[in-house]
Amino acid sequence: MKFYARFAYYLVGFIIGIFFVSMMWSQKGVSCNYFPNSRVLNDLRKKPFHYSPQADSAIAQGWIDRKDVKSILENGDVDFDRSNVAVKGGKLYVVEGRTQKQQSVVLEIVNGSDKATLLKIQKSAE
Repeated sequence: MKFYARFAYYLVGFIIGIFFVSMMWSQKGVSCNYFPNSRVLNDLRKKPFHYSPQADSAIAQGWIDRKDVKSILENGDVDFDRSNVAVKGGKLYVVEGRTQKQQSVVLEIVNGSDKATLLKIQKSAE
């Protein structure tokens, strides 16, 4: 068998294989979170999210809203030096990010086994 024929068979099999693999991965909702920062943020986003009274009062002040909190949970940075501390109800994580108005913000979130609770929202001096 000539090289071109073998190469054609290889390409046909390769394309069919890519098709089946892409179909399997798209149906399962697979995401790749290899780095610790993205794994923590993904875990916080997947759980039911609750706000403490102190966080609700910061949102009521108007300088931050719930969309900003969701955005920070998508794109924020977890400060692991101050995070992963055992507290009542789970582990405390400190997430730094920016609001839509480019205000630096620090979120303190307790990651429990069944829910995540936003404890405190602070403006950061940066």
